[in-house]
Amino acid sequence: MQVAQRRLAEMRAILVCAVLSLLSLSHACPKECSCNSNTKAVDCRGRGLYDIPRRLHPDTQELYLQDNRIRGLGSMAFREIPLVRILDISNNSITTISPTALLGLRMLQRLSLAHNNLRELDKRLLGPIRSLSHLDLSHNSLWGLPGAMGDSLRNLSHLGLAHNRLTRLDRSLLEALTHLDSLALRSNPWRCDCQLIGLKLWLETYLFKGGVVDEVLCSQPEEMKDRDLQKIPYQLFHVCMTTSYHYLFANIHHLESERLLQSHTHGNHAHPSSHALHVPMAMGEGFGGGGGGGMAECETKQKPRPVNLRHAIATVIITGVVCGIVCLMMLAAAVYGCAYAAIMAKYQRELKKNEELAAAQGADHATADEKEPLENAIA
Repeated sequence: MQVAQRRLAEMRAILVCAVLSLLSLSHACPKECSCNSNTKAVDCRGRGLYDIPRRLHPDTQELYLQDNRIRGLGSMAFREIPLVRILDISNNSITTISPTALLGLRMLQRLSLAHNNLRELDKRLLGPIRSLSHLDLSHNSLWGLPGAMGDSLRNLSHLGLAHNRLTRLDRSLLEALTHLDSLALRSNPWRCDCQLIGLKLWLETYLFKGGVVDEVLCSQPEEMKDRDLQKIPYQLFHVCMTTSYHYLFANIHHLESERLLQSHTHGNHAHPSSHALHVPMAMGEGFGGGGGGGMAECETKQKPRPVNLRHAIATVIITGVVCGIVCLMMLAAAVYGCAYAAIMAKYQRELKKNEELAAAQGADHATADEKEPLENAIA
């Protein structure tokens, strides 16, 4: 009886070892790559790959796919490695990325898609990721980034957007980057018009708080070509103030973002309605921002305006009233001055006329006095 039990235990041990060996073989290092079991890194650089390698170990934390020929990322392309922290797919030929390509990568911290052929990114691409701290999108053909992507980038410390085709950048996206330390924007065809005032205001606040940015050189219009946006005085944007209300709304939005930032700094969690202004305003702050899908919901229920916005609008109204009163006072002063001048002129004319009349009467009296002695003498 004991011998049978011993044999049964041996058979169970052999079965367990076989299952474990099969599992280890199923998740062995791909033949196209080299793996480091200590760092849990998989290096597949420069192997001429056209697709993501299969049978990656589920404990993989670093995956390097640079210098290959990958052209696209399909849905859940990295479902085998949910614990990956570093993902580098730079210097490939990627033109399309599925909105769900990164689904499941909740631990991802560094993502590099630099040196590819990307023209746009779906706003859902980084949806489930909240731990991302480094994102490099430089050397692509991006026209813009959706503003709705900002929720996934709140912990971002570095954002690389250099060498793309950006002409504008959604300010609501930038205002979500509260932990951003460095920003690369050089070598983009920026159009420095009224739509870029929001970016200029944000950059001033960002640099004042110690942020690092390379440069934003204007490509259009022609009179501002090759000029740094940060060094262009606001006087050159006077057209924006005279032709639209965009400048006013940009400043109001700027003040509101400052108030929200200060409240977060002091640990005050604002009511969700206070974040309403993080959505681009009706006047627009740039291209590339998420579309108008949420406008219908915003129209069905009006939210209370933030205090700073009400104060700003009240200030504008009071300023207009004061200016109107001053103009009326100036008009009254002008009318009074004109009336006073007319009265004084009339008075001077009458005074001169009276003087002439008195002089004529004096001359008549003198003539009469001269004639009287002569008549006496004759008599």
